[in-house]
Amino acid sequence: MTGDMPYEYPESDLPAESGDGRSAGSAEPTSAEAARKAELAAGLARVEERIEGACRVAGRRRDEVTLIVVTKTYPASDVRLLAELGVRDVAENRDQEAAPKAAACAGAGLDWHFVGQLQTNKARSVAGYAQHVHSVDRVRLATALSAAAVRAEREIGCLVQVALDAPSGSVGERGGVAPDGVADLAEAVAAAQGLRLDGVMTVAPLAGPLAGRPRAAFDRLWEVSTTLRVAHPAATMMSAGMSSDLEEAVLAGATHLRVGSAVLGERPRLR
Repeated sequence: MTGDMPYEYPESDLPAESGDGRSAGSAEPTSAEAARKAELAAGLARVEERIEGACRVAGRRRDEVTLIVVTKTYPASDVRLLAELGVRDVAENRDQEAAPKAAACAGAGLDWHFVGQLQTNKARSVAGYAQHVHSVDRVRLATALSAAAVRAEREIGCLVQVALDAPSGSVGERGGVAPDGVADLAEAVAAAQGLRLDGVMTVAPLAGPLAGRPRAAFDRLWEVSTTLRVAHPAATMMSAGMSSDLEEAVLAGATHLRVGSAVLGERPRLR
């Protein structure tokens, strides 16, 4: 993924935060907070320019494409700043990071998207905060999410993750069902209580004939999406494209882009 200037928060340097994300005891943003907000605003502006340009080339309206900012490894204070800048859709890929971050940002008016591989034993936690799960790749997971959604009295929008490099009848190394398994899994999701079938998601494959060819990969996802919509007309979401290949995704028809480092900068290293 492409990135901007590195921005890391050493644990020892993190200020104590109040409920609104500012340093404890401070009624106004600190200079560091103001500087970070300016960085995020600049990153958003650059990404917005790229999306608008791709939409022009594709002959699409800008409002046909939703930007989801992937905030994994970044603190809740960044998420709150993004909300102040007008971002409404954010994503995480690990529940152990997402759950406390969503709680810390409650009231910010955000829609949370879970985009990583999900274990069934985490379904109950994810169902407590996520409006959308992009990574449904097996019936067992759909069943677990359904039970959790019913228990929480919520409806969760689900996308079938498609592994374009997976052999027929198998699951991809990074999650996802092979294209020939999409129809059956979609039927299971659509029939599950508490779940809503929203569409499909993919990540440009690292292996196989589509490796290194994001436009071809996303064109293939569009074919899968088109076929799915024959049986499920409301399943219109096509989640594809990240910092390095968002233009190709827009040109192929993606409705939702998952962009992280192009907005937030190079990711801090995981400890």
